[in-house]
Amino acid sequence: MSGNTEKSPIVTLTPAPTLDRTYFVTNLHRGEVNRADSVGEELAGKGINVARALQLSGIAAPAVVPIGNAEKEILERTGSKNFLIPMWIEGTLRVSTTILEKGGPTTKINEGPKPLTSEEWQRVIDLTEATVRENDAKWLVIAGALPIDQSTGTFVDLHPVFERMNELGVRVALDTSGEPLAYWVRQGEAAILKPNAEELASAVGRSLLTNGDVIEAARELCSHGVECVLASLGSDGMLAVTKSKAWGTRTTPVEVINTVGAGDATLAGFLSAITKNPLAKDHEDIGVSFNVPVGAMTAVQWGAVKVSQPTSGLDNIDDLPEVFLTEDVDLAAKLREPAVYKEN
Repeated sequence: MSGNTEKSPIVTLTPAPTLDRTYFVTNLHRGEVNRADSVGEELAGKGINVARALQLSGIAAPAVVPIGNAEKEILERTGSKNFLIPMWIEGTLRVSTTILEKGGPTTKINEGPKPLTSEEWQRVIDLTEATVRENDAKWLVIAGALPIDQSTGTFVDLHPVFERMNELGVRVALDTSGEPLAYWVRQGEAAILKPNAEELASAVGRSLLTNGDVIEAARELCSHGVECVLASLGSDGMLAVTKSKAWGTRTTPVEVINTVGAGDATLAGFLSAITKNPLAKDHEDIGVSFNVPVGAMTAVQWGAVKVSQPTSGLDNIDDLPEVFLTEDVDLAAKLREPAVYKEN
């Protein structure tokens, strides 16, 4: 355990953490030798990013992570020792490389997740349950890529995690992508899903060109048992969708510096807000027991602040931009960043 005695309503699990190295360059010349102006290093992975962001709002959010034991100094080196709950496994830590060109696009290259043995994954599950129990947590965030189970050759199985959380009365927020997302959205075991437009399009197998397309796709996921879908739409803001309601949120424009980690900041903002702002006893029935509209507004504010920062994780939540919320979503409005589905 981390030694942190402060209890937290939220625990995160990052099945495949990564060492994020960010190279800042003035002008990137493809196919040539480039010199970085500076290099940043962070221990990251979506659940770690969420936990680090939650700490900015005063939520301890311990983060369970399997980490290769060849790099035990990594916790100290990256300033992560105070909130990470490491499960030491054999091997090294995967590396993700970000090239951030001044005034240009963000290029990211991710090394694939390190496979885990069945025994290692079982230990991760046990540590996650123990951490949730120790904190009397009400939410577990499972975020990021899923590793392969060496014994089966398939992605690690989340069913035991969901089963244990269900027994404890703990809701799960899931943020993953690709094949695992396509599978787990249909299991209906997660309370919250946070796909971006492309991930949502992939999950339902069709393009999303309008707000109405996004809401219809999100409701398809809700039909499987998901309580709330947080659809991140880039410059179009976010749509928070339940079986019966939908809210559109956006902020005033911000300068975009680094988009990496924006989704993690968005999810952290949502969970922070619903934890600190429970629904009043006489609230309007919105179909779920947590404060979706307040969570959605904070989510897009944190996401907007994140993209204006150079780091891959949220650095601060100062000077939040003005936020707008509507239940009267224009279904016909076209997305500025549509998600075009491409069948593999």
